[in-house]
Amino acid sequence: MEGVDEDRGSCRCGQVTLKVKSRPLMTMACHCKGCQRMTASAYSLSALFPDDCVEITGLVPVIGGMHGELRHYFCPHCLSWTFTRAEMMGPLVNIRATMLDSTAKLAPSIETCVSEKLPWVTVPARHSYAQFPPMEDFPKLRGEFAETCG
Repeated sequence: MEGVDEDRGSCRCGQVTLKVKSRPLMTMACHCKGCQRMTASAYSLSALFPDDCVEITGLVPVIGGMHGELRHYFCPHCLSWTFTRAEMMGPLVNIRATMLDSTAKLAPSIETCVSEKLPWVTVPARHSYAQFPPMEDFPKLRGEFAETCG
């Protein structure tokens, strides 16, 4: 997302709107079976942002998919999966990258759950994890992303 400090987007129907006021901290592709089912695709794409840099307006998103420590939020009208919040990650918002206008610039820097990856899928991620990266890897991954993509 080089050179982009602000981005906008929305759900499919446009009734939940997103505005991010920073570059992402990291971009990801998740190959888990849950993401495959929720996206009706081979994987989900996401971009991680500090919570205080994200503005969500319009209709109030509803929780679907995961309802616990990890919560997926959807537009209540078109049911597009728009973002995820994870208590274990702190004050961060993981926006579905395809909801943002700059999607083409948000190639995944890491891929997760490659143990569930469909055999014909290839993504340009620099790092691959059988499941999710250990929490202690995130500072290094975020630092590398800032140096190479931010």
